[in-house]
Amino acid sequence: MIDHLDHLVLTTADEAGCIRFYTEVLGMQLERFVGGTPPVTRQAFKFGQQKINLHVKGREFEPKANTPVPGALDLCFIAAIPLDQVIERLATAQVPIVEGPVMRTGATGKIRSVYVRDPDLNLIEISELAG
Repeated sequence: MIDHLDHLVLTTADEAGCIRFYTEVLGMQLERFVGGTPPVTRQAFKFGQQKINLHVKGREFEPKANTPVPGALDLCFIAAIPLDQVIERLATAQVPIVEGPVMRTGATGKIRSVYVRDPDLNLIEISELAG
């Protein structure tokens, strides 16, 4: 019945820090769009054929999760560049690696991953396919 993920929603307590992390560190594109009822200006991070809609704690859009809280996500992204280049980019941005590189099992097979935390302390796994 389900084919793929279109978007998910991230709730942040630090809008500026969150935008910096997902755009400058992870290289996603910030998109502003009008949506909802009533229509309001919203923000999202676009990458590939997916996006992450952004909610700011206390200013979430309806409908929303029952208990939207910053720091509750554990996300895994497949990098568009080799993991060694990801590691270099993280070092340049002074984003500490929590764990890795380590081997894991992703949705389609083995992946090689590093783990970092975003400004809200969500766990972010960045991976490359391992064959």
